[in-house]
Amino acid sequence: MKSLAVTVLFTLLMSGCGQKQESTTGIPLNGGIKGGGVYRINELENIRSLDPVGINDVVSHHVAHQIYDLLVDLDTSLNLVPQLATRWEISEDGTLYTFHLRKGPKFQDNSCFPDGKGREFNSADVKYSLDRVCDPRTGTLGFDYYKNYVEGALEYFEEVSAARKENREPKITGVSGFIAKDDSTFQIKLKKPFGPFIYYLTLAYAYVIPKEAVDKYGKDFFQNPVGTGPFIFVDWKPDLELNMKKNPNYWEKDAYGNQIPYIDGIKFKFIKEVSQQFLEFRNGNIDESYRLPNESFKEIVTTEKTLKPEFASFILQKTPSLAIQFYGFLTTGKIFNNEKVRQAFNYAIDRDKILRFVLNGQGYMGAIHGIVPPAMPKYHTKDIKGYSFDLERARKLMEEAGYPGGKGFPDAVLQINSGGDRNIQIAESIQSMLKEIGVNMKLNIMQFAQHLDNIDAGRADFYRLGWIADYPEPESFLNLYYGKNVPKDPKAISPINSTRFQNAEYDALFEKAIATTDQTERYKLYKEAEQIAITQAPMMLIYYDEDYRMLQPYVRGYSLDPMHRVNMRYLWLDK
Repeated sequence: MKSLAVTVLFTLLMSGCGQKQESTTGIPLNGGIKGGGVYRINELENIRSLDPVGINDVVSHHVAHQIYDLLVDLDTSLNLVPQLATRWEISEDGTLYTFHLRKGPKFQDNSCFPDGKGREFNSADVKYSLDRVCDPRTGTLGFDYYKNYVEGALEYFEEVSAARKENREPKITGVSGFIAKDDSTFQIKLKKPFGPFIYYLTLAYAYVIPKEAVDKYGKDFFQNPVGTGPFIFVDWKPDLELNMKKNPNYWEKDAYGNQIPYIDGIKFKFIKEVSQQFLEFRNGNIDESYRLPNESFKEIVTTEKTLKPEFASFILQKTPSLAIQFYGFLTTGKIFNNEKVRQAFNYAIDRDKILRFVLNGQGYMGAIHGIVPPAMPKYHTKDIKGYSFDLERARKLMEEAGYPGGKGFPDAVLQINSGGDRNIQIAESIQSMLKEIGVNMKLNIMQFAQHLDNIDAGRADFYRLGWIADYPEPESFLNLYYGKNVPKDPKAISPINSTRFQNAEYDALFEKAIATTDQTERYKLYKEAEQIAITQAPMMLIYYDEDYRMLQPYVRGYSLDPMHRVNMRYLWLDK
């Protein structure tokens, strides 16, 4: 029955219903660019919130990033670039960040302002926006990023929390470490140096908003966003669509003098199935398809990862992503507390075979180096010696661990979440490979929420997980090995370091690295620390992800980056 469904889907894709495109007249702009048109994009999940303090999911971020601006952003190569700040300096001791703000950007026209006209932003707006991330009254999801590093963040959060309980006004009115020095200068004071901190300002929590909008819309601000960004929110029909229009007063112009953005608007749709999304794309009803149906991937893409002739009129974008798939070992448990057993498991799996025959090529490469994916900018992952397929070495390690031919080794029960056939297919492939070293692996399939609960609580000896970067800094991955993320109470949850791996030498190097502001030196220390962890194998690293996106042939100026950050500022339609 499954193979029939695949055949029907592919027949529909190939039936050639014709591409129904909205007729749009390209407005000639400088540099050969064309203006006008509405870009139609689909998201496979729903939006949760458009209030920056509540955005911790990629779909909400994709929408919000068109409405708001940051002090600093990331370009398509994930390099830091100025946005509302034209430049910044970091003090020699790494504790004071000074941002020089751009003059001219205005908030979008909105009825929250006295005359309906957006006013110019200033440093007080930056302070207000970041104070909200540390204010429990906002329902913030981003406080954890600041509480341990920004001076006064924890004190402000705790004082506001106490005032709420005691039904009084807080004695502290804001975070002391967020400083509006003057209208065009904003500073952040840290309690101690933290090298990756600048990347925290590229997260959605750091979008700049006006107090007037929050005052007017209150709890409904999450669905009435106002920012300084290139697109103005129009309306949102949950589960159906969300619309935006061009901000005619946006502050940015391109190198040719053209006003940004080029297009007139954006329409987000919310089709939940990849196969249905691709069918809508094929029929010309949307302008892109992020992700391709796994069951039809080989019919669409060649082994060289180019489009087959039937789809050659479209544009295929692909990029290695900042994401990894792995199996974790509970290093404090009774089964996988033996380093040689963990190493044996790593040598026993053929990652290349999994990529070719299970994933149908939908993956970047086997994870034969470290936990940090090769897509990490300026971090040389090839310097990390990991695990390639070596069956004889795996067998020898099992013998050295006291389990010759697997004799006496208990069943390895892999806990896995039920979502997606691909995860099950990979597990069954690894199950077969581990038999070659005498290991009997069983699957324990459960719902995702329970799966995560068991892992966090240390109730899973062997489990499947994936990790996606929050920002392009190795710390986002290496934090998973940091011993001080493991609670002293073995019964307490450990959601970050779920393998409960602890190594004093690793921790010392990691702490030295994050306190180092010089990136070259910091990355050198990261690699020294990572090699220690990889050698001790608290995880079975399987593969590094790769993202695929297809575009209609007329889409221009729209890159796919390794973190799938959606930025339509420079997108244009060549119609």
